[in-house]
Amino acid sequence: MFWAPFGWGLEANAVRPLLTGPLSSLKTLLPAGSHMLIETKAIEAFLDELDGAPPDWATVYGHGHHDPGHDDRLFNLNRERDAKREGNPTLGWLVTFVWPGELSGYDPKTGGFSVAMGPKFNPTRWGVVRFKFEDLPSNLTAVPNPSRRTKLRKQFEKEQKIEVHVVMTGRLIPTESIVYDFSHDQEGLGLIMPVVRIERVDYLLVR
Repeated sequence: MFWAPFGWGLEANAVRPLLTGPLSSLKTLLPAGSHMLIETKAIEAFLDELDGAPPDWATVYGHGHHDPGHDDRLFNLNRERDAKREGNPTLGWLVTFVWPGELSGYDPKTGGFSVAMGPKFNPTRWGVVRFKFEDLPSNLTAVPNPSRRTKLRKQFEKEQKIEVHVVMTGRLIPTESIVYDFSHDQEGLGLIMPVVRIERVDYLLVR
């Protein structure tokens, strides 16, 4: 599912060029020192540095949401992890993650396309990782070069689906850096949500 994002600030510039090429090409375009958390191994290594080892999800889950101690165990897990990671230098990393997006409308004023997006769920040995964003503007707009704009407008007029990667770069919010929860789609499946304050957004055309 895709939807137009709603943000709470304008810290990141939402009108950006539409890039083309493989995800690996981002390494040369992103700020120096940015850690790309796109591949599973990189995400797992990041969590290893930050929190050491995955939780014992089975013990925390117990008998599920109807277990009287379920909420307390989950609350305690988050509180204990928050305290343990205080002072960890990984909290200050500049990190980059990706959500899938789709061009959803043409804006003649900017010469770009508005972008709708939905979350990406990354299966890992820690559980499912779903990055969350903060301070992302609502007017995400990808501006292609003139020759590509003409091609994309023709595709758009034919109602062809045009997928893009929405590449977000920022830093964890210290007071709520990682949220541990359980999936609402699969019983007992751990859900890990790093909360990132966005400093930069880029758009990459899927090719």
